[in-house]
Amino acid sequence: MIVIQNVGPSSLVRIRRLWTKRILWGVLFGLMVLIYGSHAPLITLTKVDGQVPFNPSSCVVMIELSKLLISVATLVLTGGTSALRAPPPLGRVAPYAVPAVLYAFNNNLVVLMQAYMDPSSYQVLSNLKIASTALLYSLCLGKRLRPSQWLALGLLMGAGVCHSYSSLDLGDRERAEAEEGPRLYITAWGLFLVLVYCCVSGLAAVYTERVLKSQKLPLSLQNFYLYGFGVAINGLSSFSFVAGEKSFLEGYSGVVWAIIAGQAANGLLMSVVLKHGSGITRLFVISCSMLVNALLSWAILGLQLTPIFLLSVSMIGLAAYLYYR
Repeated sequence: MIVIQNVGPSSLVRIRRLWTKRILWGVLFGLMVLIYGSHAPLITLTKVDGQVPFNPSSCVVMIELSKLLISVATLVLTGGTSALRAPPPLGRVAPYAVPAVLYAFNNNLVVLMQAYMDPSSYQVLSNLKIASTALLYSLCLGKRLRPSQWLALGLLMGAGVCHSYSSLDLGDRERAEAEEGPRLYITAWGLFLVLVYCCVSGLAAVYTERVLKSQKLPLSLQNFYLYGFGVAINGLSSFSFVAGEKSFLEGYSGVVWAIIAGQAANGLLMSVVLKHGSGITRLFVISCSMLVNALLSWAILGLQLTPIFLLSVSMIGLAAYLYYR
C-alpha cells in the first residue's frame, strides 16, 4: 500500500524557493555560456582585411570601466553609497588590487606568448588552466573533490583539447608544411610562459572567489573596489605598452560596443557565481561556451563542424553528470 503524506505550507514554500533558485541559476548559466561563446565570432566579424581594427587594450579598459559604472549605479539604486562617504580601511580594499594585477599580467602575457608559439598551439595548451584552477581550488580553498569529480574535470580539459584540435584547418596546415615548413611550433620558453599563464589564470579565479566570500560586504561594493583597481591598472597598462599604435577609440563599431557590453555583463555575472556559487562552475561555463562558439561559427561564419565536435559535446555532458551527480 502506498502512503501519501500531506505536504505542509512551509514545505511547499521551501520546494518553491528551491526550484526558483535552480531556475535562476540555470538562466544565469545559460546567459554566461551564450556571452562567452559569442565572443570569438563577434571578434571575427570586426576584422578588416584579417586584422582587428581597434586597440584590444583599450577594449579591456572599456570593459572594466563599464563594470565599474554598473557597480556604482547598483550602489546608488540600493542605497549603498553611504559606504563610499568615508575612506575605507586599507586592509579591506587592498586585497581587491591583486586580481586586477593578475588579470592585467595575463592579458599582456597572451600577447608576449605569440612570439614563442603559433596561435593553434596556444589554443590547445591554454586548456591546461582547467587543471591548474581545479588544483588551486582544492589546495587554497580546502575543497576536497571526489575521484569522480577529478575525472569530470579531466574530461573537461580533454574536451577543450579536442575542440581546439577540431578547429585547426588541417588542409591549410599540410599545404603550409609542404611549402614553408612546419607551421605549428612552440619553444621551451613558450611552453614555460603558457604554464605560467595557466597558473596565474587559476590563481586569479581562486583568489577572487576567496576575497568575495571572506568579506561580508554587498557584492556591488566589492565589485566597485575590484573594478576600480581594474580600470586603474589596465588603464596604465594600455597607455604604457600600446601608445602610438592606435588611438584609444579608433576602429570602434557597433559590434565592438556589443562585445564590450557582453563582456561587462559576463564579468558581473561571474562575480555572482564566485560570491554565491563555486569557481568550478566557471570551468563548466568556459567549456560549454566552446560548443556555442562552434555553433555560431558554423551558422554565421560558415565554418565546418567535424566529428570531433560531437566528441567534445559528449565529453562535456559526461563531465557535468559525473561532477554534479
